[in-house]
Amino acid sequence: MKIGIVGGTGDIGEGMALRLSSKYDVIVGSREETKAIATCETCREALQVRGLECSLAGVTNQRAVDEAEIVVLAIPFKHVAPTLKSLTGFEEKIVVSPVNPIERTTYFYYAPPPEGSAAVMIKGMLPESATVCAAFNNIAANRWQMLDEELDYSVAVCCDDDGAKQTVMDLINSISSLRAYDAGPLAAASIVESVTPLLLNIARFNRMRDVGIRFV
Repeated sequence: MKIGIVGGTGDIGEGMALRLSSKYDVIVGSREETKAIATCETCREALQVRGLECSLAGVTNQRAVDEAEIVVLAIPFKHVAPTLKSLTGFEEKIVVSPVNPIERTTYFYYAPPPEGSAAVMIKGMLPESATVCAAFNNIAANRWQMLDEELDYSVAVCCDDDGAKQTVMDLINSISSLRAYDAGPLAAASIVESVTPLLLNIARFNRMRDVGIRFV
């Protein structure tokens, strides 16, 4: 399976590349191809030290979309609209959104767009044949890159297409100790996205790190 990561040079994108590239063909995208290539080299070195082979390619964001079967949008909410407007080729693709629209004052709070959630907004910006799944929303960004630690979170998945949802859930269940859960249609994505500022506030006000969710 080929997985393209739009914004693959950020913390989440690079961490996902590290975790996924030993099992899948990962295509790391960036606005600047040289940055994507450099990220791939860094990931490759980190994995080789651990005796892991990987499949990584550093390209532009557009090529990451063009060459992938599943496209992950590993970009901050404020960059979603301009990034998607600059890209084409999402037809028939599964598009995964870990995007959380969050603002910060003295605390973090959920600040969704008029559509109600980032995931629903993204769906409205893509071709009708593209399938959007909200997933990975509540995983602490820095945990992705800690390869010597298990990722043991529960991951809620929202999607309107059962087949695409199962594909994404299977992908999630193949990563470390993550466990995927069906969280309903894409319309429920706002519930999942809004949990992230709660986790950030708990971490901040209780001096905790890497606060996540586990369903038991």
